[in-house]
Amino acid sequence: MRASIEVADIFRTAGPAYRAAHAGHLTLQQLKVMSAIEHCRTAALGGHVEVCEDCGQWRIAYNSCRNRHCPKCQGAAARTWLAEREADLLPVGYFHVVFTLPAEVADIAFQNKALVYDLLFKAASETMLTIAADPKHLGARIGITAVLHTWGSAMTHHPHLHMIVSGGGIAPDGSRWISSRPGFLLPVRVLGKLFRRLFLTRLVALHDAGRLSFFGTLAHLTERRAFLHHLAPVREKRWVVYAKPPFAGPEAVLAYLSRYTHRVAISNRRLIAFDETGVTFRYKDYRRDGADRQQVMTLAIDEFIRRFLLHVLPHGFHRIRHYGLLAGGSRKGSLARARELLNVAAPSENDTSQEPPDVRPPCPCCGGRMIIIEVFERWRQPRGPPHGSPWTGSSTP
Repeated sequence: MRASIEVADIFRTAGPAYRAAHAGHLTLQQLKVMSAIEHCRTAALGGHVEVCEDCGQWRIAYNSCRNRHCPKCQGAAARTWLAEREADLLPVGYFHVVFTLPAEVADIAFQNKALVYDLLFKAASETMLTIAADPKHLGARIGITAVLHTWGSAMTHHPHLHMIVSGGGIAPDGSRWISSRPGFLLPVRVLGKLFRRLFLTRLVALHDAGRLSFFGTLAHLTERRAFLHHLAPVREKRWVVYAKPPFAGPEAVLAYLSRYTHRVAISNRRLIAFDETGVTFRYKDYRRDGADRQQVMTLAIDEFIRRFLLHVLPHGFHRIRHYGLLAGGSRKGSLARARELLNVAAPSENDTSQEPPDVRPPCPCCGGRMIIIEVFERWRQPRGPPHGSPWTGSSTP
């Protein structure tokens, strides 16, 4: 069912004025995201006419923009991605680990998104793999899927990394599977200290190489002494690595991934109202407990758009990455060895030959299967209602 208010409605109404007011201050990627969301599922992208095989009900379906920042386009992308990841799951426990950047570093990340977000991935993954391989802890090579989120619930800039980590791994010599202790993976204080050291060492190296840019209130950080002074407090601060309780089986892992991997800064479901006074939406205040955690906020329209655009990622940036047993070229061999050590059969490869499921919604009238009878191009409309047998109904879309 279509949400009563969508981010697209806000962009279509207020987007032109926002772009005019901020001309020269918006990146090409941000402009592309705004345009994609505004045109998503409209005649601007073309579409097709569908007819029910059973009752003749027909409807016009416009094409999706498929932009990864669009709230309406992530469902299908998530389903496709999850179907591919399901074969990677092992019959072991999985843990949820979160790495978060301190506010002082998050400010630097905002002005250097590609470099610092990439560093977040590298430092966090190396931390996990290093501590897990240490015989004093687990002594095994684990599998990791990492997902970058850059927002808090109120759409403020809050970069952090969600990791799904296998509760065990393959011994260094490949001879056995080593399981983690029940309900415990790795010591979070040890993880936090190594993460802090790896991240800050490499961040300073980026600064020394002249690869970081600073402007506005951070312009003074171009000077090395000012940069080191800015980082001094976070060197002494504890970097919190949060480890949640393990998932209750592979199905729970998939359910979690379906919610997190293709999430955007705000979903249409959270929008409550939109008028000239601003945009009202639901958010979670994590400083509160119980029912008080759910709060409502109203932002001026320009501020809502500004916060949404904070989270547009650089072109080509991968926000989902895999490490250890799941790393690209070695994934297939590592998973095969893991299943051999766990004495479980590999997933059947026959499923790939099956016809992909029809993702089109069923007929709203009788629940029957809808088939495409006409395709029309961008900025065009269909020629008219379908005529002739067997679809002679006079239904309207």
